[in-house]
Amino acid sequence: MPSRRRFLAGSAAMGAGALSATAGTTLPAAAATRAAPEDTTRPPNLVVVLADDLGRGEVGAYGQRLIATPRIDRLAAEGLRFTDAYSTAAVCAPSRCSLLTGLHTGHATVRANPSGAQGALTATDTTFAEVLRARGYRTGLFGKWGFGPEAAGQPSHPNARGFDEFHGYIDHGHAHQYYPAQLWRDGTKEAVPANAGGAKGAYAPELLLGSALDFLDRHADRPFLLFLAPTVPHAPSDAPGHGPYADRPWTAADKGHAAQVSLLDSHIGRIVDRLRAHGLDRDTVLILASDNGPHEEGGVNPDHFDANGPLRGYKRNLYEGGIRVPLIAWGPGRVLPGTSDRPTPLTDLLPTLAELGGAPAPADVDGLSAAPLLTGGAAVAARHDHLYWYRDERGVTGRANSQDGGRATWLAEALRKDRWKAVRFAPVRDRTLPDDRWQVELYDLATDLGETSDVAARHPATTAELVALMRASWRDTYPRTAFGTALTAPGSVVPGEEFTVTAVLANGSSRPWSTPALALAAPAGWTVRATTPTGTDRLAAGARLTASWRVTVPAGAAPATPARLTAEGTALAPGGPVRYAADATSTTVPPAPTRDGYLSDLPWISAVNGWGPVERDASNGKNAAGDGTPIAFGGTTYAKGLGVHAYSSVSYHLGGVADRFTALVGIDDFSARQSTLGATRATVHGDGRVLATTGVLTAAGGPVPLDVDVRGVRVLRLEVSDANDRTSFDHTSWARAHISLRA
Repeated sequence: MPSRRRFLAGSAAMGAGALSATAGTTLPAAAATRAAPEDTTRPPNLVVVLADDLGRGEVGAYGQRLIATPRIDRLAAEGLRFTDAYSTAAVCAPSRCSLLTGLHTGHATVRANPSGAQGALTATDTTFAEVLRARGYRTGLFGKWGFGPEAAGQPSHPNARGFDEFHGYIDHGHAHQYYPAQLWRDGTKEAVPANAGGAKGAYAPELLLGSALDFLDRHADRPFLLFLAPTVPHAPSDAPGHGPYADRPWTAADKGHAAQVSLLDSHIGRIVDRLRAHGLDRDTVLILASDNGPHEEGGVNPDHFDANGPLRGYKRNLYEGGIRVPLIAWGPGRVLPGTSDRPTPLTDLLPTLAELGGAPAPADVDGLSAAPLLTGGAAVAARHDHLYWYRDERGVTGRANSQDGGRATWLAEALRKDRWKAVRFAPVRDRTLPDDRWQVELYDLATDLGETSDVAARHPATTAELVALMRASWRDTYPRTAFGTALTAPGSVVPGEEFTVTAVLANGSSRPWSTPALALAAPAGWTVRATTPTGTDRLAAGARLTASWRVTVPAGAAPATPARLTAEGTALAPGGPVRYAADATSTTVPPAPTRDGYLSDLPWISAVNGWGPVERDASNGKNAAGDGTPIAFGGTTYAKGLGVHAYSSVSYHLGGVADRFTALVGIDDFSARQSTLGATRATVHGDGRVLATTGVLTAAGGPVPLDVDVRGVRVLRLEVSDANDRTSFDHTSWARAHISLRA
């Protein structure tokens, strides 16, 4: 990565274009008369702080009187405070997905909180971290991620979605622990010794703040994106102490909650103090927001704190109290102080950060840049025609359910257009329900901010217009325009044999790029030969550059060894040079089998298992199941097999010499004794093609016999996936998994 000096020298056009070319303001007249920020070409450091369940009314700048938040209040006084800012959902996971990717909940990949397996981002999801890293920013996430699976080396991991450094929680449930026994650091789970055995020796928010400050210290001389996502003040109301609230005549839950909010305030202050200590306060833009409205879990009384102010609703409600959140932007010399009443959803964060950093952004996002509001120039920031929310929530709390009229677990949608806000509920869990089956309400926010008077009957045309916009805002799937670099390489390679690797650099932005090029890096000793041009003069908006290489692994390479291939796409974008990298892992295969035999006796190329190791019986029939849980169906134990837990994928090299694959696959007796809830589906793949698949496997249904033609197949892959979103009891076995060679 370049130093800050080299970064600036290589991108002189970035700063002025990013900060003033489209600058504008919708500030009140009194604020707009203040002096505009100083003109600068220095790209700002970017700090984003996302609180967890912090209500709009829980900080002093938005009216709080019982909880002290002096550092946040000072940021609001010195910066830009949004009065009409919105989270992108009323609960955590969909809100964070939309914030990261710029897509509202009618388009985003994750649209609901987990009721089983965690929602996951995909390789097609471009986050604001990926956007800024391409411009040379060092990126770090410290705190709660909230997307699964809880494993390294997969597309939904923070490191795969643009964050160079990560320390925190991947899983929602894990993030509810304020004194966890372990935390993730990049791709590894690290123990927290002070919390071993249930001890409370290390408070996670303090640990994660320490990592964030260390990140800031280590990268103070270069542009950086710091994303701090603490779990406070999410339930439980667990804090090291109640501080100034210890003697208040409140419940313990309320004292703890207030202490958490004040702790958040102090952490933000420590970030600001560290920026000033490095002389970076005038080179930084800090943005503070919350992922949804105030919660009431664990005995917290949000009404005691007037946590939603004049608004109706709480976390889980699509009324204003559940989705209107605090939003403050601060940056001395870069952010014009004042207030803005522009309706601003957190989908705007990605394009806003991109414009501030001079980085191209995907053109197919729902967000609009609010950077002109921050920089206070002459142009007006684009405004949304309407804002959309979707809710599919199975959890319920008392106050939220009361605000929804007992409909807290119903599907719901909301849409704001100018002064009008519509909320509607589906009495059955079916989005395709005809419009006349939904219960629709309409509110005039200009005269009824608290949403107390439903005027749908008085304004049927407006109600119908907003309902039609709700319908148009939803897509079952939302295909994305490719953005950045993608790499396609075989997962398994044979030493001494040539194979093809293809990379694509896609300009998914709205403006052309010049001098685009692709390069491929391979391990030392591998031969790489380009078979197509790897560069061109111009890449139009929406266009792609594709390049291919023929690659050869040395004939003497060790078998079953994973190796990384990296494709790097570079170009000159309007804001400056960009670099997008994509990795793929190719593993050298073990030798092909030389005789008939069981898969449990063969080395695998790769093995992924949802929980624990793949259990295999390698006893050659001498024991019932010598190396793992006994594999039995209906009381019959089989001598050879593989025990896995969904999701599982195990690959073997057959080298094209095999004739048949036979097996018996199902939910085994061991799992059935634990619970009858297990349900999986098994699939056999050959060289990327589906050769056979079962229906849903359950203990009651018994195992399914397989007899599959594998002639010519080089790589055989056995996959087991969850079939009912309840992975806890999905232990599945491949009994007598056997390969017969061709005669």
